[in-house]
Amino acid sequence: MSDQVYVGNAGVDAAGDRGWLLGHFKPPGDPRHSEDVEIKWGVHPAGDERAEWVRGEARTALLVLISGRFRVELPGRSVLLSEPGDYVVWGKGVDHSWRAEAASTVLTVRWPSVPGYRVG
Repeated sequence: MSDQVYVGNAGVDAAGDRGWLLGHFKPPGDPRHSEDVEIKWGVHPAGDERAEWVRGEARTALLVLISGRFRVELPGRSVLLSEPGDYVVWGKGVDHSWRAEAASTVLTVRWPSVPGYRVG
């Protein structure tokens, strides 16, 4: 049973895999391996941004602000997350980009976890 439990720290573990804590890219047999969902702990300095938009997104995503000020750009809409707990959800096919307006920590959940689709 103990091989089905993993205890860690998001800040420490995220540093080892570009922020990703859970998803198809974790080794099979690791409790963090999932083909259903991906979870990322993103720590972004002020000014950090995804300059190139993600296009043709194949997953649904939820992004929750833990701390800071974080802006998500969506087609025809700009969403500012400024209070801890603010969040935005976008569906399959919705292009997006983002910018950390202040040093920010965000939790991103994407589903499903799509093998071969590894955009940071």
